Amino acid sequence: MGQGLLVARYTQAFGAHDLRVGQVLLTVEDTVRRGHYRNAQRTLETLLDLGIVPIVNENDTVATHEIRFGDNDRLAALVSHLVRADAMVLLTDVDGLYDAPPSQPGAQRIREVRSPDDLDGVEVTGRGSSVGTGGMITKLDAARIASASGVAVVLARSDQVADALAGEDVGTFFAILGKRSSRRRLWIGYAARSQGRLVLDAGAVRAVQGGRASLLPAGVVRVEGEFDTGDVVDLVTEDERVVARGIVAFDASELPQLLGRSTHDLRADLGEGYDRELVHRDDLVLVRGRRAAS
Repeated sequence: MGQGLLVARYTQAFGAHDLRVGQVLLTVEDTVRRGHYRNAQRTLETLLDLGIVPIVNENDTVATHEIRFGDNDRLAALVSHLVRADAMVLLTDVDGLYDAPPSQPGAQRIREVRSPDDLDGVEVTGRGSSVGTGGMITKLDAARIASASGVAVVLARSDQVADALAGEDVGTFFAILGKRSSRRRLWIGYAARSQGRLVLDAGAVRAVQGGRASLLPAGVVRVEGEFDTGDVVDLVTEDERVVARGIVAFDASELPQLLGRSTHDLRADLGEGYDRELVHRDDLVLVRGRRAAS
């Protein structure tokens, strides 16, 4: 019921600046499935070419728990990738990211984030806005998604938007940390819902984090959840830190007999096909800064 009123308010606000708006409702599927992705991309590009500002929101009518964005910050990050934006600006009622809760004495605003190490030790627990659906945690996650996918990010207070767009020293600037991801890798890393977890030993964690190794059965110590071949799963450490996500090559029910064994032994004991990778490196995306869901 509020959709009409919401768009009317946007129309009125932008109209004061001689700008027209158009509503675009998306689901996760629209940002990652090739046919949907291209259609959404063409629609957004056409609107922009016509001088119309797209107002994007999640299509709650058809979204399900399995295929929803979950918050508008994540939606903004994926749409920024979709339209190959130069930058993403996240607005809230806090003037940037702090190294501790802003109310805490001595808390300092973080002006720039130029590597994941810049966020080590940062304590983020509270909401980023009293009126938003997410909080500072979701904004930080969105900034990670965008910057890792080739989109610079500014996180600022809503009344600082003009200064932020002018490049002034306000808010927190997240530099581009990686080249633009493919749609497939973006889907694996951020859009798809994880169906389970593979718990890795220390050696497998090092191999996976090196970025060039597939995950083999010998490095997995435990399987959690029910999933099928082709599902996305989290790859986690034994202390439950998510280090990567990937498309698994076996059903969950098949894996217990494979764990901890070399591919040579599996081929000799179970036959051809059981000596393949659990997650091939081409289907694996490194993830930083997440805790595994219980």
